[in-house]
Amino acid sequence: MKPGKTGLARIVAACGYSFKGLKAAYQHEAAFRQECWLLVLLVPIVLIWNISLLAKALLLMTMLLVLIVELFNSAIEAVVDRIGPEFHELSGRAKDIGSAGVLVALVLCGLTWLLVFLDWLN
Repeated sequence: MKPGKTGLARIVAACGYSFKGLKAAYQHEAAFRQECWLLVLLVPIVLIWNISLLAKALLLMTMLLVLIVELFNSAIEAVVDRIGPEFHELSGRAKDIGSAGVLVALVLCGLTWLLVFLDWLN
């Protein structure tokens, strides 16, 4: 086991690193900022919309999933950019796959919203 903080001190430090990561993503990643603002706009709609708790949970979870995948995509891009600016097929592939993950999460979120809305109409 590597030396370092343990117990509550480790948890506090880990939370600090996590908030630092969220701040960095917000400051440096336009897509993350846009998705955060979309979340700010849509969460109140979910909370006041007269739908089941399960539907509310599905909508909120898929929106948070988009943020999670965007964070991983941004991390992949940062590591690839850190390695070097020259083009490499594997670097491009890693970035494209990360971006594809975001697209899949967005499609899932959109389909979930569509299905909840169609169910609400009936």
